Amino acid sequence: MTRLYLLRHAKAKWAQPGTRDFDRPLDPSGQADADMIGASMVLSGYVPHKVLCSSAKRARETWQAVARHLPTETIEYTDELYSTDSAGYLDIIRASGDVASLLVVGHNPMMEDLAAALSSDGETAALETVAGGFPTSGLAVIRFSTPLSHVSPEDGYLEAFLTPRDL
Repeated sequence: MTRLYLLRHAKAKWAQPGTRDFDRPLDPSGQADADMIGASMVLSGYVPHKVLCSSAKRARETWQAVARHLPTETIEYTDELYSTDSAGYLDIIRASGDVASLLVVGHNPMMEDLAAALSSDGETAALETVAGGFPTSGLAVIRFSTPLSHVSPEDGYLEAFLTPRDL
């Protein structure tokens, strides 16, 4: 069994004049939410073996807040998670190597689209949450019976969806 964790970056500040969207930092509530999700991941036993994180500032800051709680050592930052679509996310996941669990820290609408596409079944509350949108600091936990290099749409089971609001 393998697990894929999809974490949307936490709430970011609005872009200031002259600031690129890519460079927007987290706002204080986003920092707190990311910290809560990291603590909740540990309590739930959701500890990834590898992390792929968008290079965008808000994604990196989300990971840094979560990482204070997790012992994960393998982290890769990539611009592709900022600039590609959900099909590109799936390609990146498949190419990440066959690890037992992978955390992807990225952006919407890619996270929402990917979670919905990969999860043909799952816990009712988790499926309902994803169907209603993928909030900032939301964490989808999807398990597969195949290695991540072979996952396809509808192969996964959405076992949980965590949001700071629920903690």
